[in-house]
Amino acid sequence: MNERILVVDDEASIADLVEVYLKNEGYQVTKLYNGADALASVRSDPPDLAILDVMLPDLDGFSLCREIRRQFFFPILMLTAKVEDMDKITGLTLGADDYITKPFNPLELVARVKTQLRRFTRYNSAEPAQRQAEEFELRGLCISKTTHKCTLYGEELSLTPIEFSILWYLCERRGAVVSSEELFEAVWGEKFMDSNNTVMTHIARLREKMHEPSRRPKFVKTVWGVGYTVE
Repeated sequence: MNERILVVDDEASIADLVEVYLKNEGYQVTKLYNGADALASVRSDPPDLAILDVMLPDLDGFSLCREIRRQFFFPILMLTAKVEDMDKITGLTLGADDYITKPFNPLELVARVKTQLRRFTRYNSAEPAQRQAEEFELRGLCISKTTHKCTLYGEELSLTPIEFSILWYLCERRGAVVSSEELFEAVWGEKFMDSNNTVMTHIARLREKMHEPSRRPKFVKTVWGVGYTVE
């Protein structure tokens, strides 16, 4: 186990505690105490996972998370003393993969780190045709092919089978742009016609159920003239 973990917390005692537990599990740990140094470190030598404190002396953890997500996709775990639901939602919306509040059990933190690394490694190590994932988790959005359920920030979404299939297909190809033609033929199993607005209509309904703003959606995004993508 040689994964590299970046720990960013302005409380040295907490950073030291996290370092001890992670090193005991065989991880390499880099400790930093402010957002500016953390962002510079990520850009020069990206880690395999980052643990970010929300309350930093310069750049807060949410802003740091947002900046990291502009370029990198390794797992991010937010660490904070705040317990309000809105803080959790904010972190997940900006691209965090998990969230834990202080005070925390170091063993639970280590377990969450292992889970995120295992999920990230498994998803990215296989070729697209080999991936047989049955569940995806993305910034508060969870979709399961096994149970055929989808939740957003813990709230179950009432999706039709077609809407579920559209979202699942896009999540399976996360990061890639899927054309309307490919999406239609994959979900409906029929030949796509140029004048067919079916995909656009269903995407609009899906976004509505996800409470997504039509002009600046956070999950299902439009790449004009090309298709749709989930990042």
